[in-house]
Amino acid sequence: MATTATTTTIRPRTLVRASGGPRYAAALVVDAIGTGMLRPFLLLYGVTVLKLSAPATGAAMTAGIVVGLVCMPAVGRWLDRGARSNVVAAAMLIRVLGVALLLATPAGHIRLFATAALLLGIGGQAWPAAHAAVVATVAHGRERDIALSAGRALRNAGMGTGALIATACLTGGTTALQVLAAVTGLAYLTAATLAWSVHLRAHPADAPAKETTKGPAPRMGALLAANVIYAFCLNVPEIALPLILVTHLHASPVWSAAIFVANTVLVVTLQVPVTVLMSRFSRRAVLALAGVVLTASYLGFLAATSLGHGWGAPAVATVSVICTIGEILYAGSATALVTALAPDRLLGRALARFQLSTGFGLAVSPAAITSLAPHGAAALWGSLAAATLVSSAAVGLRPTAAAAPPVRWPLPEADCPVPYRDHRS
Repeated sequence: MATTATTTTIRPRTLVRASGGPRYAAALVVDAIGTGMLRPFLLLYGVTVLKLSAPATGAAMTAGIVVGLVCMPAVGRWLDRGARSNVVAAAMLIRVLGVALLLATPAGHIRLFATAALLLGIGGQAWPAAHAAVVATVAHGRERDIALSAGRALRNAGMGTGALIATACLTGGTTALQVLAAVTGLAYLTAATLAWSVHLRAHPADAPAKETTKGPAPRMGALLAANVIYAFCLNVPEIALPLILVTHLHASPVWSAAIFVANTVLVVTLQVPVTVLMSRFSRRAVLALAGVVLTASYLGFLAATSLGHGWGAPAVATVSVICTIGEILYAGSATALVTALAPDRLLGRALARFQLSTGFGLAVSPAAITSLAPHGAAALWGSLAAATLVSSAAVGLRPTAAAAPPVRWPLPEADCPVPYRDHRS
């Protein structure tokens, strides 16, 4: 382990530059606010504005997310041809089309709603890989890891702000939902324009010589399989905990809302500092540790639910902090590990494969959680704990290179070089 001290004094201006620049950061903020205004209420839009049944609306939304994954191989190939900010802009623009179609859909037309959900799903699935490719191009080494974490924190803050705005506007009924959808479309359009204006491309000639040689891509089967299970943690605060609190512990819905808000606040405030702190260890070791922490939190939820009504809800809320720490460790190391393992010429396809595994995990986790929950807390949390622990072992037992030197913050004021990348995993 390196002994160099890690400082956590972070210059926002330097971090913005390492994340893609001011205009790109502004695009992320605007896009996140727009997403926060619509995504949590898309089901409500289908039911109240379009008069669709809840099962049909939910099925259309799920299908849009799943089918949206089909676009990922094409996104990966586009990125590998050098495209960067244009892919991000395209992911935002296709959601503009989705919102426009949503606004044009007459009441009762499930097919048009499903098409709108598909366009929104394609944009939502393509964005993470495209954004990671942008950051991997403008930042290098551990600075890239911090920039990825900063982007996640920024996005969570924007989505939280958008959700608060939407919640405040919901008293206006169906008209308010339509206005929110229109504002979301304008936000996506503004964000796409800002992202496109960056004009960032990767040039293979600038890559190190060892990167341009032909050869097989690194094997990531175990990592991708483990990531499917890891991704379940992202739906625990939104699906598993409210389900357990309401149906098993008969607690007030206020507990679920408080846990969700706390999760968002912790991610926004701790994602970057924790990633900086863990930069003294290899990315693979941190990802394996994330699995151990998540496993411990799942076992903690199992113990908390056994306390029953009264102490159960406060105990679940306390354990949820541990689960959020595991989520932060996972988010700060998983994508960074993929970008470190993949050669420049295959970065896009590697990120696309990673997003496929993440998207698949997010798609199947609601069904898995709601299927296990009726069989009791032991079935739910025991299964999640066992699967996550196995995934952590699969990640941690792979051979890994020596840990990179820890990040020394603040970053130097010089512009980030393009496109050197540290391949220590």
